[in-house]
Amino acid sequence: MPGTVSFLKQSFPGAPTFTEKDVPDLQGKTIIVTGSNTGLGKEIAQIVYSKNAKVYMMARNEEKTNKAINSIKSAIPSSRGELIFLKLDLSDISSAKAAAEEFLRREQDLHLLFNNAGVGYPEKGSKSRQGFELQLGVNCLGTFTFTKTLTPALISAAKTAPANSIRVIWVSSSAAEAVSTKNYVENLSQVENMGAFEQYCVSKLGNYWHAAEFAALYKDNGIISIPVNPGNLDSDFWRTQGALMTCILRKTLLYPPIYGAYTNLFAAFSPQVTIERSGSFVAPWGKFWNVSKEMIDGTRPESQGGTGIAASFWEWTEAQIERYTS
Repeated sequence: MPGTVSFLKQSFPGAPTFTEKDVPDLQGKTIIVTGSNTGLGKEIAQIVYSKNAKVYMMARNEEKTNKAINSIKSAIPSSRGELIFLKLDLSDISSAKAAAEEFLRREQDLHLLFNNAGVGYPEKGSKSRQGFELQLGVNCLGTFTFTKTLTPALISAAKTAPANSIRVIWVSSSAAEAVSTKNYVENLSQVENMGAFEQYCVSKLGNYWHAAEFAALYKDNGIISIPVNPGNLDSDFWRTQGALMTCILRKTLLYPPIYGAYTNLFAAFSPQVTIERSGSFVAPWGKFWNVSKEMIDGTRPESQGGTGIAASFWEWTEAQIERYTS
């Protein structure tokens, strides 16, 4: 299977070198964390809130998110930041756009976007609101719609913010390396006939393509775009795998969600992440990773010796969402 060696190497990354102590004061910064009422997203939200940021915690369930907000406030009583809930349902393209537009009604600038929310291994046959295979619909189409709608606020923030500080973090996975890049866009018409793992891999590779193409399109605007593999984390992501499998995974491969937050923090705040490194893949617990030549080639246009897959997938995604966003 492609990427097996890379997966094993990323599964045992050693001790983190960039943690919450390395995050600067964030007072005056506005940050969005999607899927932030539990697990990795909640850890990220709590850390940036502890550094005095205004944090929009965007998720589907208001009650669950409000409980997370109260929990974070109790844990960090000295913060001068804010925690704000906005409903976000990435399984519905129209709803994803509406959530982003609601944010734009409230804020002019967005300094950091953590595209953390996603779904993996849902019940067979699960579909998005618009009828797309659910993992592709949520992880790619919904997240793309949300990010594209928010881009004016990122551009606005970059006009006055310090260089290299405006960033979009796309939570991908080592699974992005586990599927062939050959005929990627053409094969999307057959995604419903794939097994759940292959569907997941396709969606996570899609996150990588979107991150890379966003990097190419908005580099001149001063926005950094970084795809990450947060690591193998013990979270609600595994809730459909059954008690026995979850127990086995916890004893062998899974780490506490805070470690995945460290991967994201490196991508979001490390001075090593510059505009020149925009589009680079970040692995646990915060290090640049050399993905396959095929993946790198996919991020470059054919005129530069690449295969142009990232640009083609971007165009494909725009075509899919157009009827629900125009």
